[in-house]
Amino acid sequence: GAGADNDLYINQAVVFIEDAIQYRSINHRVDSKSLWLYRWYYSRTCQWILSLTITVILALAFIEEPSSLTVTSDVRYRLPAWNPPCGLTESIELLCFLVFMVDVSVKSYLIGWKEFWKNKWLMAYILTLIVSLTDWIVSLSFFCKESMRIRRILRPFFLLQNSSMMKKTLKSINSTLPEMASVVLLLAVHLSLFTMFAMLLFARTKDNQQDKEWVVYFRNLPDSLTSLLVLLTTANNPDVMIPAYSKNRAYSIFFILFTVLGNLFLMNLLTAIIYNQFRGYLLKSVQSSLFRRRLGIRAAFEVLSSLKETPASAQQSCVSVEALLQVLQKTEMDSRCKQAIMRSLKMCSCDQLSAAQFQKLFEELDKDAIKQHPPSPEYQSHFMQKMQFAFGHPYFGYLGNVVALANIISICVVLVMDADKQPSERDDFFLGAINCFFILYYLLEMLLKIVAMGLRRYLSYPSNRFDGLLTVILLVSVLLAYLFLGF
Repeated sequence: GAGADNDLYINQAVVFIEDAIQYRSINHRVDSKSLWLYRWYYSRTCQWILSLTITVILALAFIEEPSSLTVTSDVRYRLPAWNPPCGLTESIELLCFLVFMVDVSVKSYLIGWKEFWKNKWLMAYILTLIVSLTDWIVSLSFFCKESMRIRRILRPFFLLQNSSMMKKTLKSINSTLPEMASVVLLLAVHLSLFTMFAMLLFARTKDNQQDKEWVVYFRNLPDSLTSLLVLLTTANNPDVMIPAYSKNRAYSIFFILFTVLGNLFLMNLLTAIIYNQFRGYLLKSVQSSLFRRRLGIRAAFEVLSSLKETPASAQQSCVSVEALLQVLQKTEMDSRCKQAIMRSLKMCSCDQLSAAQFQKLFEELDKDAIKQHPPSPEYQSHFMQKMQFAFGHPYFGYLGNVVALANIISICVVLVMDADKQPSERDDFFLGAINCFFILYYLLEMLLKIVAMGLRRYLSYPSNRFDGLLTVILLVSVLLAYLFLGF
């Protein structure tokens, strides 16, 4: 009936707007059951479970054999690492694979077969799961005694396919490789030519005392290539050239030419190409994301314009304000944006919205939120007003920074003075008194700021939250030390 169609159109518009908010593609199924499944899949709970599963399967590497995860890294004191029994990590792995199978099944169903065959990431996802499950079965059949596990190499793919940022980075690298290849070839030619020159220039002579450069760095072709590659790419530049420079200053010309051409020209050219390609890809990526947002909003408009309540006499497509308000109530979006759009709708005098008006309303999504701190309390007392002015002033915060610096300096002085003393000779009372003095000052500073600014305004600043938390931790630690340790 008409009511069921209207509900479907409303739900479609909700999903399209949520796609626009998250820069997602709108190429997916839009029937009522698929829309419910789509919203469930992209819900916070479902995405959190998927992220947790990826974290767990990657974290298995820390406990699986061979694992070096022990209390100490020193081989002299390190105890044998704990090896989990066969089947424990495999059971966890199977649960992760089941979650991934549900994930890929839902994704494949939602986008449809036509889009599925165009999506290389999904096909690679399925192939990775098949190979991983096969390797898992082989592992259990050998009672975890197999020499190699292929599925471990494939685990990072699960993180890669679930992160749009990593996919974009990989595509950027892939588009950069052809441009990089020409410069890398130039670097290889540069390295090869100077390697041949070096082998001729630092050839072996009859005097073994004068052959230090040849013996250490240019004895044969592999050593020569390695030496110049180290000179080109690492920071220990003088090591390669010192023996030759000690023999004759003129040899420095060879190394200067090599470094200038390689480091200052070719390496900088390679860096410029990488930066330029990444910048161009980033611009295209931003344009693509904005296009997806505009497309999702336009799709929502077209769906809402098909509602039965839309006037048939309208010359152009339009959407009723009531329908949009109904959609906004169901849409999961930032409360600030939702309230701003609703305010704009209430201020609008018309009952119908054109496509341009509809699109303009959702430009609020592109605006950054301007954080406004809560107002300070208003005191009637003249004394409290002066106190608020003094302790709410930025200079009071600067004074706190000076006191914190004095605290650090005093601790450093005491530690330097007690560095050569035995523990029994140290005066812990003096250091404890200094700590108590500064902690009391920090506590007083925090309380005065709360009085001057109000608790809500005080907590709205991250620096105040950090200072307050640190002060409470210091106070609790000192009290516990006095209660249980007696100093």
